[in-house]
Formats: sequence, structure tokens, C-alpha cells
Amino acid sequence: MEQRMVIITGANSGIGRAAALKFASEGYHVLMACRSLQRSRGVQAEIIQLSSNESVDLMELDMSSFASIRVFCKAFIAKYSRLDILIHNAAYLNHGEKEYKLSPEHIELTFATNTFGPLLMSHLLHGLLEQSPDPRILHANTTNIKHFFDPKRTIEFDNLRGEFRDTRPFSMYKQYGDSKMALLLLNFKLAEEYKSRGVNVNALQINRVKLSPATINKMSPLWRVLARVQNLTNPLPSGMADHYFHICTSDEFKSVTGQFINHKREIMHPATTETGLAQLKNIFGLESYPAYAADVQNIEKIWALGMALIEE
Repeated sequence: MEQRMVIITGANSGIGRAAALKFASEGYHVLMACRSLQRSRGVQAEIIQLSSNESVDLMELDMSSFASIRVFCKAFIAKYSRLDILIHNAAYLNHGEKEYKLSPEHIELTFATNTFGPLLMSHLLHGLLEQSPDPRILHANTTNIKHFFDPKRTIEFDNLRGEFRDTRPFSMYKQYGDSKMALLLLNFKLAEEYKSRGVNVNALQINRVKLSPATINKMSPLWRVLARVQNLTNPLPSGMADHYFHICTSDEFKSVTGQFINHKREIMHPATTETGLAQLKNIFGLESYPAYAADVQNIEKIWALGMALIEE
């Protein structure tokens, strides 16, 4: 029987590395899609050794670059005959970064990497996914989007190509949350678009997890200290990797699509009330996500923008 194939972006550290090891240990053919081949080859060899599975491949992919994504997808389709699972795990997470940066395609770097890169990649690979008997796409998301319970919080749709980069204040922490909210909006729309094709699309809300040294070292000095303190009590990435595996392979989620799933593997729902005591439950609980994510206007806006960008 032919091995099932999974692509995991950002598979050389953190949850991505743990997920690659989990899938390899379960007998899957794993494709590690990573930005630095030099940094990833040692991880690849380690996963092969630990899993006793030789079917762990490595290909170069920079999720911030549409050109890199197109090259990767073309090469993947030429080399492999199947794709069963696509996990969008890679993310740009440089908390403390003060400078507004643009991707090679002149898109704000956080959105290029965390939002529109995954959209383009899914768009280019959906044809191969559709041939699988059980195709699934998973987006790694974050509790950071809970800031959208604040009714004043919105995505700055008008500043995603540097339109106001010199006149508006820039916060990497806010930008990261905005990009992940945009990814959740796209998750819902993509599930709707792909449902008739049999491709299930879901998102997982990443709770606390121990960050890798590589991720922490990219942060500003203050954020580095905070991350190291949090790491003392944060759980290992292997727990979240188990969630990746379960959502992408189990019968429990075989017919589930267009959902946002928490770290208890429970399906979340948009908040019906965002005031008073109910708001406290929203913020500190696990059952709901901001109504902003379920707003059709927001979904259609980011979808139209995303499709325009990837088709340029």
C-alpha cells in the first residue's frame, strides 16, 4: 500500500519538527518544507533516525515569497504523484520587530508569510489534494486572535502593501494577530470553496507551547526574556503535534470542515455576546472565538484581496 503523503511547512523546529516526527513515526511519507536547507538537513536526518522511516524528504520553501511557493509547488507536483495532507505550520513571529517590512511581492511580510502564502500554496496544490481519498488542510492559528473580542480591533486592510508604512504606528505583535485572524477568515472561505471537491479545511488554535531557541532568538531583547520565562511552564510541542496528527488523520474529523478547533480538540463557535460576564468567558474560555471572524463582509474582503494578490 502506497504511503500517505503529508507536507508540513516550517518543519525544522518547534511544533513543525514535532509534527514531522509524529507523522514519520506513524509511517507517513513526510515532506519537510523549510526556508533553510542548511539548518534543516540535520533535523531531517534526526527524524529519519528516530522514526526508523526513510521517507522523510526536504525541499526549500520560503512562505513569504510567492515566487518560492510557485517553484516549490511546481517541483513537488513534478516529483510526487500524491498529496493527502497539507499543514500550514510556518509563521513569521518576530515579536518586538519595530520595522514595517515588505515581501518580495511588496506585501507586508507578516501577512505574506502567515496569510497569503498559505492561500497561494493551497490554491496551487488543491488539484493534487483532490485526488486523495481523504484530503485535509490544516491551518495553525493562535489564541492571539482573542484580541479581536475588542470591538475596536480591526485588520488594517488598507495598509497591507505599505500604503501608510511611514505615517501609522507599527506593532509586530498586533500585526501577527491580524495576520492570523485573516488566516482564520480565509480558512472558513477556503473550506466553503473546497467542500464540493472533497477537501476538508480546518484551523487549530495553538495554545501555550514551548518555543524553540531559533524562534526566541529572532525576537527583540524584551520579548526574548518574556518568552524564556513563559517557556519554563509551557508544554512541549509534541502535544500540539499530536493534535495536528489527530485532526488530519482520525475518523473523528474525517467529515469535519470549515471549523476552528481548540487545543482540547473541541470545535469552537463564534461568540454570540461580547459584553459583560459573557465577554470574560469569551476571553478566558475555550468555547468561542471573536464574532469578527464570522462576519461575512470580513471574510469576503480578505478573500477578494487574497485572490487578487495571488493571481497578479
